[in-house]
Amino acid sequence: MEFRQLEYFCTISELENFTRTAEVLHVSQPSVTKAIKALEAELGLTLIDRSQKHVTLTAEGRAFLIHAQRIMQDAEAAKQDMLRFRTDTRGTVHFGVPPMVEAYLFPDFFTKFHQEFPDINLDVQEYSDSDEIRERAELGELDFGIVLGGEEECGTNELLILEDTMSLCVHPHHPLAGRESVDFHELRDEHFILQQPRTYQNREVTARCNQAGFTPDVVLCTSQLKTIKQLVANHMGISILPDFVTRNDVNFVRRPLDPPMRARVSLYWSGHKVFSIIDKRFRDFMESYREVPGKGRKAHA
Repeated sequence: MEFRQLEYFCTISELENFTRTAEVLHVSQPSVTKAIKALEAELGLTLIDRSQKHVTLTAEGRAFLIHAQRIMQDAEAAKQDMLRFRTDTRGTVHFGVPPMVEAYLFPDFFTKFHQEFPDINLDVQEYSDSDEIRERAELGELDFGIVLGGEEECGTNELLILEDTMSLCVHPHHPLAGRESVDFHELRDEHFILQQPRTYQNREVTARCNQAGFTPDVVLCTSQLKTIKQLVANHMGISILPDFVTRNDVNFVRRPLDPPMRARVSLYWSGHKVFSIIDKRFRDFMESYREVPGKGRKAHA
């Protein structure tokens, strides 16, 4: 069974005409006929009903078409993936980001990356949480992703980009607005506005509340950070967000938590990933772009 035979078979099943198939594939009609007959002989089955004016598939042909199309799709996917390893073509990096990064860190990163590597496309997809990004990367659907975490050390397949403090966000007239710092025990009676349950923010805030002896009263979970911040500004509840998300907001105030709560932003890739030339260029850029803990962001040439 040859790839050429599968290509002819899939095309003729769509066009229902030998002559038109030959024209589309830029081959002679006898070549198409010979290839299809050879395929049928190898399988020992009749795939095409030639008794009608238009070519139609037999029941066996329709069943075989499912396999043939899958093989063709896999071959094209393999071809596109292998382009990443060539140095003479424009590459694509499939990149996943969670909402916090997409809205507040990605624009600056993308601008600098595009200026340095205009020949590399970034196919960017937003996902609801870091767990989904890790899952997609392990499945091979993403080359890299940005994930959020806490105090744990980065694994061998992660690169720390920045560390930030998470602060309590409250309305200016909230009783805690004048405090120098706030302990989680003092948030027992508050209404929380959080991200979705699988996000780092939601899980970490819930864990801290549980450690303080209570379950947070969550009035809303949403992936929309603008909604969270506006509701805090409307005095509808409190939230806890990284400073890089809120540093430019003036409609509410931030207060440090005691003990401090941290957020680590890291670049993630599959532990089984084989790095292409494009992948290495991308990771090297992230290495130079990242913020070094205690020293700020690296100067980027």
